[in-house]
Amino acid sequence: MHSTSGVLGANDGDVLVSFRKNHRPVADYVRDLRALLPQRFPGVTFYFLPADIVTQILDFGLPSPIDVQVEGNDVVASQQIAEKLMAQMRRVPGLVDLRVQQPLDYPTLAVAVDRIKALQAGYTEQNVANSVLNALSGSFQITPLFFMNWKNGVNYNLVAQTPQYRFQSINDLLNIPLPAASESNTEILGDVASVSRGHEIGLITHYNIRRVIDIYGAVQDRDLGAVSRDVQKIADNSRQQLPRGTFLTIRGQVRTMESSYAGLLTGLALAVVLVYLLIVINFQSWLDPFIIITALPAALTGIVLFLFFTHTTLSVPALMGALMCMGIATANSILVVSFAKERLREHGDSVRASVESGTTRFRPVVMTALAMIIGMIPMALGLGDGGEQNAPLGRAVIGGLLAATLATLVFVPAVFSILHQRTSRVGTSEAEQQVPVTNS
Repeated sequence: MHSTSGVLGANDGDVLVSFRKNHRPVADYVRDLRALLPQRFPGVTFYFLPADIVTQILDFGLPSPIDVQVEGNDVVASQQIAEKLMAQMRRVPGLVDLRVQQPLDYPTLAVAVDRIKALQAGYTEQNVANSVLNALSGSFQITPLFFMNWKNGVNYNLVAQTPQYRFQSINDLLNIPLPAASESNTEILGDVASVSRGHEIGLITHYNIRRVIDIYGAVQDRDLGAVSRDVQKIADNSRQQLPRGTFLTIRGQVRTMESSYAGLLTGLALAVVLVYLLIVINFQSWLDPFIIITALPAALTGIVLFLFFTHTTLSVPALMGALMCMGIATANSILVVSFAKERLREHGDSVRASVESGTTRFRPVVMTALAMIIGMIPMALGLGDGGEQNAPLGRAVIGGLLAATLATLVFVPAVFSILHQRTSRVGTSEAEQQVPVTNS
């Protein structure tokens, strides 16, 4: 039994929560807390901050993977738009921990100084403000003081501050003593000022100079791509109703995911094209390289099916595994097609050459594929701490090689025999013309 820590955020700050587990994953505890806390504490907003460094890096420092930003000059109007958007986003399955990062109802206490009374008692606005700041925040804000330890040469901050338990009500705040204006006159804050309750915006955020209101959300029991598509639909429908000068943008880990997928998919397509052109140069033919890359669609199909049956979502490691699988599948297909070309030159029968290439190259192709598959099994199981991070890579390679190996030994020779039938007929007719005819 061991404990794992997680960060829990609420309206008034962040709380470190320790989950003690035996056989249940931490995600199950988080799921239970997300359902239980709003019921036990109605009116309070709870959310879970990313506790691991990997998620924090992928979020670029944001507290949630999904960030919907409402940009505009009118903060109140942006807040109203954010509330409407959040009401629609609550109906998206898998989207949890929704909250507005910049609340407008942050509670405050306004200290209004009666300057006439203050001047009659010998105080200025600055004297009163310094006294309140000194009592609530500490002396370091007004008169920084340092202590030099001559033994180790380290400077220490010396701060005088009133304990927080001394301020339990507004009356305690009104009893803050003011510095004596004269030797016989000592006043308190309540003699020269009044304190009233109020509210203001809790956090001011700018993005590209414009004021923004952030709607943060996390994902649970659903993949980030599906949730982001639903959020994108809501954002697209809401953009038509935005006032002039207000903009709606989706940021966070969603943009990182989209850019990573776009880059890897583009790299995958370019890899297939470059491999094809390279084989064209080596084989001095356009047809044979096409036959070789016909095994790649089967590899992609195997990757998708294996990820589906293992309940693994598409991710960056899975796409990296797809790139690895493309190279091995192409190498095995080259081995089969090159041998089939040699046999075709000898006897000119494409069907016979295809069968011979499949049977002769069966052992090296299977050995190459099995070596990679067996080596990827420990990674695909995702055992150990952090093993689930690279598990999609191993599963993608295994699924792709299983399908690519079958296609290399069966489908590629069949395509070779079909596309080289014309070459086979030409070779047979030339051989018949070269046979000498004897008259009896």
